[in-house]
Amino acid sequence: MLLPWMSWNDRRRWRSARTVADLGELMALWLEGEVKSWPGYMPRCGPDEETAHLIPSLVSLNRAGFLTIASQPGEAVTGHDGCWWEQRAAVEGFVSDRTLYYRLLEAADAAGLRIAVDDGQTGVHDPAITVTTVDGKPYTRFGGPLSYRDMRTIWSVIREPAFLALADAVRVTIAAPEPGSAGERELWPVLDRVSSRDRHDRAANAL
Repeated sequence: MLLPWMSWNDRRRWRSARTVADLGELMALWLEGEVKSWPGYMPRCGPDEETAHLIPSLVSLNRAGFLTIASQPGEAVTGHDGCWWEQRAAVEGFVSDRTLYYRLLEAADAAGLRIAVDDGQTGVHDPAITVTTVDGKPYTRFGGPLSYRDMRTIWSVIREPAFLALADAVRVTIAAPEPGSAGERELWPVLDRVSSRDRHDRAANAL
């Protein structure tokens, strides 16, 4: 079976990016379905069904300057395998705008959310956050150190200016303090307020 490849049109769009903001706009278009692929995901596959209700929040974050690369809702359910699955609502991505970065940290800290930062400029390299467990055992983690080699592998399509901007950005993970829907109700409203404030400020500055 042949695997699908990123279309030439999508490839050209990603290669046209020069900044993290450019990459965020393309990620927003992928979430909305206009762009069919992004470099770190299975080509020609859209967002997972479980994150469909999160798309408005993710689009807003990306257009505010938080390039999201992973996200999930909060759940606590028995899976098809008969195991007990617990997920913390969480999002992971890159931020180059330091004002937005500090707003995210301040809002998350004030709300009691969990935060992991990987910042080459300040030397802060927090360990990954376990966001999914199966029968109480760690299954999925967001955040943690990401090597230059891994970055090159994930973002092989983009050109050097965009890659250097991304490598210089802060990798941020923000997660709910607890798994399940209660944690989800804590996380996304906080992020929505931050992205909404950023859009308002940029609109005011454009006047």
